[in-house]
Amino acid sequence: MAPQSHLIPSRGAKRAHYDKEAIYSILDEALFCTVSYVFENKPFTIPTAFVRRENKLYIHGSVGSHFIWELEKGGPVCISVTLIDALVVAKSAFSHSVNYRSVVLFSKGEKIEEPAMKWNVLEWLTNKIVPNSWDYLRPMKENEVRKTTVLAFDIDEVSAKTRNGMPNDEEEDKPLPIWSGIIPIETSRRDPVPDELSRDIPLPKHLMPKSTQNV
Repeated sequence: MAPQSHLIPSRGAKRAHYDKEAIYSILDEALFCTVSYVFENKPFTIPTAFVRRENKLYIHGSVGSHFIWELEKGGPVCISVTLIDALVVAKSAFSHSVNYRSVVLFSKGEKIEEPAMKWNVLEWLTNKIVPNSWDYLRPMKENEVRKTTVLAFDIDEVSAKTRNGMPNDEEEDKPLPIWSGIIPIETSRRDPVPDELSRDIPLPKHLMPKSTQNV
């Protein structure tokens, strides 16, 4: 089945992908998404943490959040995610680019009412942001969960777009003695820094840098 027209990029359509596994891999690596919606004929866009399970994307927020109130009504939203892998430096500014992986999702929010499912989503989200931390932390209280709204979004109207590789310089620019190539960009977790209350508390294993976990 051909993708719907609003899922086809107006430029670089050949870079678009519709394979769910490729889309899932980008969503699972990204920590934050941007949710865009319209309220009282004005556009709004909010960055927020998210987690994916199967064919749904989940976010959470305070029950008192105007943002959450609006989304739980089930109006249309556009959710986007971008991972930057490298700056592409060409021989001309016009040909500069970026190596990236991105996802654009059109969906509607569904409020999760079942308490057990809310707990599951909060656990998934916590462990995505700080892996293996849920069981280490002070357990969430019932009233904390009641103060939190969890929304689900179907991952059906969705596309990914990616770029990788070296610059695409114009033919007449290629002989120029100007350096071109890529500058890789990596997002990495650095060594944890304790606050004043934790200076004498041993660093738990799940927070230790991977290079020291097996020492």
